[in-house]
Amino acid sequence: MIELLFVTCLSMAPDQCQERSLLFTDMSPMACMMGAQPELAKWSESHPRHIVSGWKCRSLRPGEHDA
Repeated sequence: MIELLFVTCLSMAPDQCQERSLLFTDMSPMACMMGAQPELAKWSESHPRHIVSGWKCRSLRPGEHDA
């Protein structure tokens, strides 16, 4: 499992940030790196009051992510 881990901040309060993630089961770490920006753009379109301030891809072992 691959996690796209990213930090978002409120556009009107840039000091209020939160860590978020998207999980993918059918993606390699390299595919995550290549596809992260379009995924984050889609997320940003549906969350217009937030800005993405950073992101990374990482592999997760089964049971590692808190649901």
